[in-house]
Amino acid sequence: MNIQDPAVASGNVIAVAALLTRPRLYFTAANSIIISMQSVFVAGVGMTKFGRDSRSLAEICHAAAQQALATSGVQDVEAIYIGVMNPEEFTGDSNIASHIADALGLTGIPAVRIETASSAGAAAIQAGFQAIASGYYRRVLVLGGEKMTHLSTSATTRVLAGVIDKEERQCGATMPALAAMVTEKYREKFRLSQSRLENMLCSVALKNHRNGSFNHLAQFQKTITRETYLASKYVATPLRLYDCSPITDGAAAVVLTSDKSDVRLAGIGQGTGPLSLRGREIFTSFPATRAAAARAYQMAETSPQGIDFAEVHDAFTSFEIITTEDLGFFAEGKGGDAVLEGETAVDGRLPINPSGGLKARGHPVGASGLAQVVEVVKRLRGQIDSKREFKRGLTQSTGGLASNNFVTILERTDGSLVRSPGLPQPASSRATPKNEIPLVPMGSEGVIETFTILYVTPDGFLPPLALALIRDRNGRLVLAQGEESSHLKIGREVYLKRTEDYYLFTIKGHLRKMQDSLKRLLRYAVRRPSKEAAAVDNKA
Repeated sequence: MNIQDPAVASGNVIAVAALLTRPRLYFTAANSIIISMQSVFVAGVGMTKFGRDSRSLAEICHAAAQQALATSGVQDVEAIYIGVMNPEEFTGDSNIASHIADALGLTGIPAVRIETASSAGAAAIQAGFQAIASGYYRRVLVLGGEKMTHLSTSATTRVLAGVIDKEERQCGATMPALAAMVTEKYREKFRLSQSRLENMLCSVALKNHRNGSFNHLAQFQKTITRETYLASKYVATPLRLYDCSPITDGAAAVVLTSDKSDVRLAGIGQGTGPLSLRGREIFTSFPATRAAAARAYQMAETSPQGIDFAEVHDAFTSFEIITTEDLGFFAEGKGGDAVLEGETAVDGRLPINPSGGLKARGHPVGASGLAQVVEVVKRLRGQIDSKREFKRGLTQSTGGLASNNFVTILERTDGSLVRSPGLPQPASSRATPKNEIPLVPMGSEGVIETFTILYVTPDGFLPPLALALIRDRNGRLVLAQGEESSHLKIGREVYLKRTEDYYLFTIKGHLRKMQDSLKRLLRYAVRRPSKEAAAVDNKA
């Protein structure tokens, strides 16, 4: 017997159990098994108010779960899937699935923790979806949560930096620093002036804070002005304080079921990308999002044009702009223009982050991907005041520096929706595996690929800290720390040297450039006569 389904062929327990317990399969003429996927619906949702919360993580998750169960009409669930990023560091608790199951009074049923960095909540919803779609379970509880505000900003920054490449971390890189370097490269690629980029980022921040002012569960419920934005300090150039999501406590919960409800989980996709910045071929787009979106669109039989609104991962304002392009809503380099023109406002053509997004609603890292789903479900059900009727919404969640991303599509089941073939799966973007990235030799030279000046530095590093992605003469990339923070510019030539833990770069001055050019000319002049003499000898 040839089992075609790859999940079954690889021994996936859920898929195999589905074959054994559900007669929802048939045989083709070639005696191959084809599995029909069961529809998955949302029964109930719940979410705590995001911000500072005095309760423990288990208590916060319990509150969100109780809301979801109460609104679902479900008396019991068969399993719990929990998205939490790093409770070991944030709260000192491991075995968190047992902690939370115990707090819920649901010991005895399976409870599993899912972790994909800051997209853990979205990963948990995918796990719950797969469990029901396979037929193994009929009703599951999906939870996402994190408790972060009791730690200092520097301690939280250190924990969050744990999801990025270790060598880049040793150089002083943080998540805001790498996001800033991506943003600077975006500005350079699409030839944006500093003021144009600033206007785009500011518009995203103003829009999302305004949206958050209408969300009673948001951490920030006040609008901000352009003057407030511009007065905020730089975290990592060109990103200011108001370009970065806050440190947050909170939890979200969703009850998924095979019983039909008014909202169906129509499509879901996951994609991965390189962990390090230096291992990438593309810096102004996230292939992981594009791969996840293509899968989700195909499953939901829709396209970007079929989406009414979206909740996307705006941990940094520039990420919202890049993500809307990766999702196919706008052409490359045009996501910022769409914000400036009001297309992504609540009353615009395609509302983006009408809840306030991570920027204003808050970002308890393990919960954010699931909180997006809760917000979409509420809006589809008309539980949030709106002048428009929405039939289909999308969520996009980013794990790490876009190294593990998810896209989820939800739709109403009480009306007709236009179906389309979806988008083709993008070609895989192969990054250089970490163990294949060669070391840059001592005394190398290179040019700046992108850079930032970091003002909020991790422990052990003093601000301002200049960081740059350097491409050496052989095309190899390395993240390096600057010996000075002035005269930084993409394309500027530098010298590289290696310390015990990381690389250092020095900007080439005009005098040094002239000296180097003169040395090259002298070397050439010395070699040339000897070559001519050799040619004469050969003729003789």
